Amino acid sequence: MPEVPKYDGTLDPQEHNTTYTTVVKGNDLASHEIESVLLKKFGETLTRGALTWYSLLPEHSIYSFEMLANSFIKAHAGAKKVQARKANVFRIAQGESELLREYITRFQKERMLLPAVPDEWAAEAFTKGLNPRSSDASRKLKKRLLEFQAMTWVDVHNRYESKIRIEND
Repeated sequence: MPEVPKYDGTLDPQEHNTTYTTVVKGNDLASHEIESVLLKKFGETLTRGALTWYSLLPEHSIYSFEMLANSFIKAHAGAKKVQARKANVFRIAQGESELLREYITRFQKERMLLPAVPDEWAAEAFTKGLNPRSSDASRKLKKRLLEFQAMTWVDVHNRYESKIRIEND
C-alpha cells in the first residue's frame, strides 16, 4: 500500500480521511476487499494523540469504515490549528491602491477558504487590515469601526453598506 502521511491530531481530520480513502481505493483492490482494508489499515496512518484515540476505541465497537471515519472526524473536529487560522485571517490586508469594495470582496473570499473562522476574529482582522492610506472611504470606515467597535462580521458589513449608501446619496 502506498505511504499515507501520518495524522497526528493537528490537521483537518476530513482531509486525512479523504487522502486515506483515495489511496486505498486506488490500490487495485477488488471492491469487496476495500472495506476490510480501510478498517484494518487505518490505525497505521495515525500517530501521537490520534493513535492514542484509536487505541482506546472499545473492542468490537466499530462495524464499518463509515462508522470509524465518522467517529474519527467527530473526535478530531476541533483539532485544526486554531492559531494557524487566526494568523491566516489576520494576514488579509488591503493593498495601497485597492478600493474598499475590492478589499471587502477579497476578504470575504479568502476568509471562506480558511477553516471556520470565528465571527469576532473576522471583524477584528478586517478592521486591522483596512489601509487608511488606500482611500478616504477606507480611512473613514476604519475610524468608525474602531470608534464603535464592531463585534461581528455583520457589524462590519452593515457599516460598510451604510458607508456606501451615504457615498452614493
